[in-house]
Amino acid sequence: MVATLVWLPQAYAGSQTIPGNGEGQVEFNTPSGNIGCIYTPKGGTSIYQPQDGGPELSCSRVEPSYITVILGPNGPATQIKNPGEQGCCGDVAKLAYGNSWSKGPFSCRSSKKGLTCAAGN
Repeated sequence: MVATLVWLPQAYAGSQTIPGNGEGQVEFNTPSGNIGCIYTPKGGTSIYQPQDGGPELSCSRVEPSYITVILGPNGPATQIKNPGEQGCCGDVAKLAYGNSWSKGPFSCRSSKKGLTCAAGN
């Protein structure tokens, strides 16, 4: 799975800041390049609007099978098996193993075993 959805504290020992683009969207990958995430702020961007208005965290895993998991600010995650897109994990910031990232209601922690993300304050 792209994300193991469990409650995690907002602060981690290795907190990493990843800057957003001009519209507040943040992209990052795990160091292996197998998992990539895009954070979209509340209200979306000029080219993408989250279904519920956002904010939203969408993470895709390439191997062993391509899947996407979408976290909204409330409720369960949505898992899309075989989303038909293969655009994951380009040349963007890397969330180093052992480090965490947080923005809005979302927090993620990167490890050699994968990426764990959660929504909630």
